[in-house]
Amino acid sequence: MAGDIYLVLGGIGMFLFGMKIMTEALREASGRRLRVLLARSTRTPLSGVATGAAATAAVQSSSATTVMTVGFVGAGLLSLPQSLGILYGANIGTTATGWMVTLLGFKLHLGSVAMPALFVASLVALLTTGRRARIGRVAAGLCLLFIGLDLMQDGAARFGDAVTPQSLPGAGMWAQVQLLAIGLAMTLIMQSSSAALAVVLVFLGSGAIAFAQAAAMVIGMNLGTTFTAMLATLGGSRAMRQTAVANLMFNAGTAVVAFPLLGLSAPLFAQVAAGAGAQTALVAFHTTFNVVGAMIFLPITARFGRLVQRLIPEQRPGDPAEALDPALLSDESAAMDALHTVLSKLACEAFSALGKALSPSPDMRALAAVDARVRPALERAEAYAARIQIAPDHAHARERHAALLHQADHLTRMLRRMERRAMIAVLLDDPGVARAARLFGATLARAASEGQPATQASRLAWLSGYVARRANRHRRATLLREHVGTISVADMFERTDAMRWLHRTVDHAERIANYDGTASNAAPSLAQSED
Repeated sequence: MAGDIYLVLGGIGMFLFGMKIMTEALREASGRRLRVLLARSTRTPLSGVATGAAATAAVQSSSATTVMTVGFVGAGLLSLPQSLGILYGANIGTTATGWMVTLLGFKLHLGSVAMPALFVASLVALLTTGRRARIGRVAAGLCLLFIGLDLMQDGAARFGDAVTPQSLPGAGMWAQVQLLAIGLAMTLIMQSSSAALAVVLVFLGSGAIAFAQAAAMVIGMNLGTTFTAMLATLGGSRAMRQTAVANLMFNAGTAVVAFPLLGLSAPLFAQVAAGAGAQTALVAFHTTFNVVGAMIFLPITARFGRLVQRLIPEQRPGDPAEALDPALLSDESAAMDALHTVLSKLACEAFSALGKALSPSPDMRALAAVDARVRPALERAEAYAARIQIAPDHAHARERHAALLHQADHLTRMLRRMERRAMIAVLLDDPGVARAARLFGATLARAASEGQPATQASRLAWLSGYVARRANRHRRATLLREHVGTISVADMFERTDAMRWLHRTVDHAERIANYDGTASNAAPSLAQSED
């Protein structure tokens, strides 16, 4: 008996490890394309469902899809109602693992060829790089998955009369609640609903549990995935918490629907079990109640989103660095989306403050608020950027990460220059450069009002050249005026210093806008496609 238990445990471990290897390789291979798909295919909740299901089935991980979606919400690329459709779809897409296990593992018995295939796949994964290595890891993960299934089946078959349907809770509402709790606990312990489902499928196939018992446990597993997500959001941002709570509420609502559905459609699933097997019937039930749940929630998505937003309100009003959620660091692209959003927001606040100070009616009060709000948030952003880990072969991601680091660096330098507020009064009092200074202020104000520095990149580039030419003429004119005695030596140094300040500040603003554009073009867009 002990040896049989060890076989089952070893099979579960091998299945989990195989899923991890396969999911990570699939995510690396298709992560960027999936991000573009998620960003561009959520115009309606229904399209979000289709996209979420396809993305989850492609990477074999609802968690990966959820992290990407949370990153988009935090970065402002998606609203919460748009993200809800993806969450509905992710629940449907995660059932693809059950179909793969049933059709390939149980029906085709691929475990018998998995051992030699694992040898070949491991060699490919270890001896090659890039795409071939990823294909090798996907194949190796699949092989481990099927070998794990075989071990679980062997162990379960030897239990004999030790585990029978009679040893588990039977009929009745209380028994169903107990079975749901068992399924939920299995998911929490394994940290994988796919592995928990595989175990239930194995024991269902061996006759150790009845179909109705397995169905109740699967409902619990569906609910258990949300608790894993809830734990991951502890201490996270509001967007992360809202998404996790929405996922929990959706899965809880789906569970409420699933029990009556099981009773009403029992004859239908009995026919499926008689024709295709109990395991196929169970996976069909899993898919069906998730589809029905999505159909029920789709018409009320907007109201559901508003309800979640009321339940999880903003706790730190106006925090410009709220999007920097540590949970997003597990996905380099999601983390960079959040970082880009924060840096753009901070740049716009700095641009707005300096624009007001350089306006025809100068207002210096906003500059005082910049130090209190922008600088601490920028320090958090720089620390967050240092924690983002970029894979060595992700050249595109490294380029974007470098652009964000440069944007943060030039914003830091610009803030240092904004501390020298006396320069502003000197510029505005000098007829020779006041027009250039006000033109710069108007451009900054326009960029701030549009919410993205990159929109004024070309204007700032032109302005940088214009200010450089004005600085050369202004320097010669100021030296000549000092030479003829119309201004003092102190005035001459003050004016040339102010002009140099303007030139360098314009240069920093132009670099910030350019790097903002680079980071934007490297991110998924709702309007543009990516190769």
